[in-house]
Amino acid sequence: MNEYLNNLNEEIRNYLKILSPEFPEWLLEYIYTPEMMRLDGIGMSCGTLYTKVYNDRYFYSSLTHSVAVALIIWNFTHDKKQTISGLFHDIATPTFKHCIDFMNGDSEHQESTEERTEQIIRNSKEIMNLLNRDDIKVEEVSDYHIYPIADNDTPRLSADRFEYTLSGGLYQIRVFELKNIEEYYNNITILKNEDNINELAFKDVKLCENFIHDTSKLWPRWIEDEDRLCMQFIADIVKSINIKGYITVDDLYKFSEHDIIQLIKNCDDSYIKNAFEKFQNATRSSVYKNDLPNNEIYCTSVKGKKRYINPLISLDNKTCRIKDVSTIANNDINNFLNMKLHKFIGFNFDFKPY
Repeated sequence: MNEYLNNLNEEIRNYLKILSPEFPEWLLEYIYTPEMMRLDGIGMSCGTLYTKVYNDRYFYSSLTHSVAVALIIWNFTHDKKQTISGLFHDIATPTFKHCIDFMNGDSEHQESTEERTEQIIRNSKEIMNLLNRDDIKVEEVSDYHIYPIADNDTPRLSADRFEYTLSGGLYQIRVFELKNIEEYYNNITILKNEDNINELAFKDVKLCENFIHDTSKLWPRWIEDEDRLCMQFIADIVKSINIKGYITVDDLYKFSEHDIIQLIKNCDDSYIKNAFEKFQNATRSSVYKNDLPNNEIYCTSVKGKKRYINPLISLDNKTCRIKDVSTIANNDINNFLNMKLHKFIGFNFDFKPY
């Protein structure tokens, strides 16, 4: 039953041990349901792993992200319902993840696919049996937004936001080593925020400042021109193969990214197939960035979601935000919020989506 965990690379296994030194064995049955295991074929990179524009260190799945979020919640709350809610928070994630939000016209909030969460849970015989056995109602685990330790609004610190930041700093842009993560993680506590709601927070100002300085090198990765371009291209390719009848929207909740890519490569439509091959071979030097459109190439204009963190800290027995007490953190956050994004972005090849 531990095959998935045993197959993780050593760094990620050690990372998960930091998040929860003692793995909650009761969680395994929930992890090994078909609906959760499907997420092992969906990457957190949102399709950018499949082009030379980026060079991630390794594949990091939505399943591993979900497990890690659950472990963070368990570590700080030891509450089963909150932990399961964190595990299930991406259960409705489609193939290529937030690229499908882009396809749905929801590039700024990236929440359009969450609506299937309760339906997927209720339709799972295995999950429902486990919930009934543990006397847990679907409503208590189908919306992790109701638990502020699990999720809250940007830029507050939640288990979800903390996790994709920590893991992104390992496999996407290397801003952490495991020893850094352990130091930061062991400094976390729970404090009441401005709204008198529980929130993950730092105990030490200097460590929080260092955390912000490290992660501010990572935040641009999730909204920069190249990232938005790759995600919109994947969205347009998926939309095109859907329009041409090669896949249905429901297929995005059944197939892995590998399955969809093989379908694209083997489809009869050479226009789609050739465009995807050019995307795979594209590099950063082939990205068009301008405030004017270019109709001769694949060119798009799309906004993104700015992901960053302004954590709570405890200072002189008072609770405040790091941005308000640290010049370094204030500058790092403002530099990110003011980063230049071009209106039009594209690749130096022609592709007009169907």
